[in-house]
Amino acid sequence: MTPSAHPAFVRLDVVDSTNDEARRRAEAGAPHLTLVTARRQTAGRGRRGRAWVSDSGNLHCSAILRPDCPLDRAGQLGFAVSLAMAEAIGPEARCKWPNDLLVNGRKVAGMLMESATPRDGRIDWLIAGIGVNLAHAPESTEFPATSLNAEGLRARAVEDLLDAYADRLATWIGVWTDKGFAPLRAAWIGRAHGIGDPVTVRLPHDTLRGRFAALDETGALVLDSGGEPRHISVGDLFFG
Repeated sequence: MTPSAHPAFVRLDVVDSTNDEARRRAEAGAPHLTLVTARRQTAGRGRRGRAWVSDSGNLHCSAILRPDCPLDRAGQLGFAVSLAMAEAIGPEARCKWPNDLLVNGRKVAGMLMESATPRDGRIDWLIAGIGVNLAHAPESTEFPATSLNAEGLRARAVEDLLDAYADRLATWIGVWTDKGFAPLRAAWIGRAHGIGDPVTVRLPHDTLRGRFAALDETGALVLDSGGEPRHISVGDLFFG
């Protein structure tokens, strides 16, 4: 990784997807901590190919990261992204495993991580896309959604939130680079929603229920269902 002292911004009006544009630029050699942002997306998407509502007035941003590490360790940077945005939003924002942000128990932000195909066990680049509902939130979603405006948080311009996020992201990536995942994990747990509570974890071919016991040293959710604790790296989390 070649850290940048300051993130570099690519500001667009309309784009198909900031993740797709960031990928194109990463493949063309764009440097670490290039942030691609757009006022509106025409083909925004979330995890598992879900459509992501991309109205003007919300924040849509994808960061190009070059961690030069194995793919399984690069996934830890998702916690840096969610923690950085939580801090940018303010103390009301809580982290929902693995990569969402909540205010008053409702989703205000989601993340999509995509990477280059690993070569010799390492990746060349990682795209960390994040969308934040500032002014608008989608209706009839599986997990209840809200916006910062609807929750009565102080009005913030998209640019102000983006600048705060970029600053915190650079800081947390620097911490991860210098000290590893432990301090990032501790800070994330301090903002986490639902640790210790009953949860349902939906996997591609199974649904598990138990207690969200911990976040392990790799970033996996530890599910206690009365037997041997299960470590889950990827899944959709629901509370109750």
